[in-house]
Amino acid sequence: MSFFGMGNNNQAVNPQNIAMAEQEVEMMSDIFNRIVRSCQEKCINNKYHEADLTKGESVCIDRCVAKYFEVNQKLSEHMQKRGEARGGM
Repeated sequence: MSFFGMGNNNQAVNPQNIAMAEQEVEMMSDIFNRIVRSCQEKCINNKYHEADLTKGESVCIDRCVAKYFEVNQKLSEHMQKRGEARGGM
């Protein structure tokens, strides 16, 4: 099955769908990189004493990522409501 809803190769590819998919991949990649950078700086000591994460580091990263997604979700909902309010005027 195709990402663009094309089960048949004979159908034309919609460039707009491709552009939207590429933009979404870029956005998700950016969010992932921001989460990694932010949570790593906050939770992981630069002086590595062990090969694996400590329990404290693991808990910190879990909480950091969860908070990042929670805030991102709330911002998305807020922006969507603002967009709908502007569209309704």
